[in-house]
Amino acid sequence: MTDTEGFSQAELQAMKERAAELRALKGGKKKGDNLEALLAKIDELPSGDKQIAVALHQVVTEVAPDLAPRLWYGMPAYEKDGDVVVFLQLTSKFDTRYSTLGFNQGAQLDDGEMWPTHFAIPAITDGVKDRMRALLRKAVGG
Repeated sequence: MTDTEGFSQAELQAMKERAAELRALKGGKKKGDNLEALLAKIDELPSGDKQIAVALHQVVTEVAPDLAPRLWYGMPAYEKDGDVVVFLQLTSKFDTRYSTLGFNQGAQLDDGEMWPTHFAIPAITDGVKDRMRALLRKAVGG
């Protein structure tokens, strides 16, 4: 697989090993199981949604590795201390025009009296990945 299609075999293997490491830690079984469930969900997504989910997972791993992967309403999400911070709403689940990247109240996106918490993603581009990185850095206070 290429970056535009999904995870490479090396990436999948590394994530499976990370899931096993998490399970070996005290209380890590849930985290390892959540990571494997997320990867399985991403793998079964249609191409466009898969590209978005793969990109988000790569960006979260890079920018906010302390966020724990999980499924939330059957869609990819990342939490901190049990509360979902960032999530995807996928076109394939809701038959919508575009997928959205959403942030819950734990995200530190506050900007004045009003700010966006959902961002439309029609397709993954380098610019979209850069915007994801910037939003995630701000969301986690980095």
